[in-house]
Amino acid sequence: KILLIFVFTAGLLSTALFAAEPKRIGKYKNWESFVYTDDKGKVCFAQTIPLERGPKNFKREPSRLFVTFRKAEKIKNEISVTSGHAYKPQSVKAKSGKNEFAFFSQGNFAWLIDGEEEFNLIKTMKKASKLSISGKSNNGTSTKDLYSMMGFTKAYNTAKKSCA
Repeated sequence: KILLIFVFTAGLLSTALFAAEPKRIGKYKNWESFVYTDDKGKVCFAQTIPLERGPKNFKREPSRLFVTFRKAEKIKNEISVTSGHAYKPQSVKAKSGKNEFAFFSQGNFAWLIDGEEEFNLIKTMKKASKLSISGKSNNGTSTKDLYSMMGFTKAYNTAKKSCA
């Protein structure tokens, strides 16, 4: 009886873990699109890693830039970034050409404050070839990650369409 309960519980846990594992649905130059289902429903996102990270001697976790869609929660175009360290509050900025966007941060992640800013940054990302994300760690170290926008529009459109 105990063995049967264990097998049943292990099966449920592995199903729950497997369901949350993102599935890649497209690779477009430097960007990829993914989809997964969590307890709130379907989640789709486009992501990339930086071409360059600085300073080189600063130890931190991997950096990522995301645009996420959460269908059940009616969340569209949620731009987030992690640079692999806890951010000092109000220190994160994205820049491409003359366009600059300020993020708010919590722990290792940062987001734009409203939908209009997200729309404007996505418009910028579609036109840009590169985007830099700068921030400060809690100990004051300035970091800068340089992202390629090559493939962004296709990855973004794939993620958006998958959660439409």
